[in-house]
Amino acid sequence: MRRPGTARPVRHDYGPDRFQFGELTRPTQRSRGTVVVVHGGFWRAQYGLALGRPLAADLADRGYTAWNIEYRRVGNGGGWPATLEDVAAAIDHLDSLDVDIDHVVSVGHSAGGHLAVWAAGRPGIHDGAVGSAPVVRLRGAVSQAGVLDLVTAAAEGTGGTAVTDLLGGGPDAVPVRYRIADPFQAIPLDVPVVCVHTTADSDVPYAQSVAYVAAASAAGANATLQTPPGDHFTLIDPADPGWDVVVDALPALLGN
Repeated sequence: MRRPGTARPVRHDYGPDRFQFGELTRPTQRSRGTVVVVHGGFWRAQYGLALGRPLAADLADRGYTAWNIEYRRVGNGGGWPATLEDVAAAIDHLDSLDVDIDHVVSVGHSAGGHLAVWAAGRPGIHDGAVGSAPVVRLRGAVSQAGVLDLVTAAAEGTGGTAVTDLLGGGPDAVPVRYRIADPFQAIPLDVPVVCVHTTADSDVPYAQSVAYVAAASAAGANATLQTPPGDHFTLIDPADPGWDVVVDALPALLGN
């Protein structure tokens, strides 16, 4: 049974920078697994982990351990490679906390969806590159209206100049960065990816998730698309049915 309001987040630093921290929210009962919450905001400094707090609280109330992570963004020390380094370090920091690291998944919204799926593909990144050699491996990822094809997003101006600001240029100027950072170029992953996206999304095109799932499925990967009603932000409202779609995907990803 859910017990709303019982969970309280505890801050843990995973690095020396003021934005290198996460908030761990534990359930009051035995944990059903660990969920890394990755907030969105087009990787920009004005958006922070406060966006993920309602989701983390709801997850803990449902029996999950929630790790709501902050990271450096464009405008406060982030961009290439710091943003990706921070997400990788934050997830690996779970190994130093008293949590289940054998059953970990990521859930990310918008730009956080990009980072959540990118993190799930870290085992496939070649040695020495940003995010390679993960200490904690994810069992899957849920992308909530994620930016999953960075090349197309850069070309179409999704979020204005958000993608080129993150990576320091377009795909022709910095192709290696796109190969490392772009979930679309990491297809196929060895773990499942669930994309949740509304057709009415006016911030990140629905076509981003459609294209990712089609390409991943064609390559033999386990990728599915769920299309609840609503808009870009209803997916991060714990009272909205779109959030229920996300939560309903977790048991299968966690293997419980």
